[in-house]
Amino acid sequence: MPLSGLQKYILKTCYGLKRAAVKGRFWKFYQSAKIIPSKTEQVKIISRSIDRLINKGYLVGYGEKTRSKWYIAEIRLTALGSRLAKKLLGEQTKFPFKK
Repeated sequence: MPLSGLQKYILKTCYGLKRAAVKGRFWKFYQSAKIIPSKTEQVKIISRSIDRLINKGYLVGYGEKTRSKWYIAEIRLTALGSRLAKKLLGEQTKFPFKK
């Protein structure tokens, strides 16, 4: 299953860290975006992306669980996630040249 740009950014950012990452670190992804969503939308999108990466087994989340929702405070890469992030760092980006 392909990963979104934000999910790739999350994996690459976590790969460079020695300790667990805080969710607020990933807001920098939207600084270079053409269309910037509101802050509440950014929080929802980042949380959803992190949840999906946790479900795939690439990340481990630390936080609190309530009856209906997880509140993730920190995340850390798993062994599978670090292998994928290392692979992503080695890929060359494709430029949108028009022929």
